Amino acid sequence: EIVICEIDGDVIDVSKKYLPTLAKGYDDPRVTVHVMDGAKFMDENKASFDVIITDSSDPVGPASVLFETPFYESMFHSLRDGGIVCTQGECMWLHLDLIRPLVRSISRIYQSVGYAYTTIPTYPSGQIGFILATKGRGSCEEPMRAPPTEVQRDLQYYTTELHKAAFVLPAFAKRTIMGM
Repeated sequence: EIVICEIDGDVIDVSKKYLPTLAKGYDDPRVTVHVMDGAKFMDENKASFDVIITDSSDPVGPASVLFETPFYESMFHSLRDGGIVCTQGECMWLHLDLIRPLVRSISRIYQSVGYAYTTIPTYPSGQIGFILATKGRGSCEEPMRAPPTEVQRDLQYYTTELHKAAFVLPAFAKRTIMGM
């Protein structure tokens, strides 16, 4: 089951109209969509999820609350034991001043907090980060299992090696973000 919470229903409608191959998941019977504020949704769904993925906009204006400790506390309470949160983590080349305080503050809540990144040519600096935090389990740095060969053959990007490498940070970022 996948539960999607989107604050703006027009995002879904425009995605279906202009990005139909990316939006086809909305039509899957296993998907439930809620159009509402994500912070409110978290508050209303305690101990409900194994994984929470937040793909928010940048941490300015109305979306800034999605980059603050109270929202991470709400997500923590919405996770089941053993759960994982993965959020948009900004760019290590441009936003260390935003990333480090958030990682530091949520490290007091979650059992494990890590920062990983990937390259996305259309993003500023060609890179975007992810903050991964866990409840009642260890780090996400090592994949729990590899995709079966038939699945891996169809994947365009993911490999277990790339998964591990995503957590290997340049020295400046590791020192600043992880305090090492």
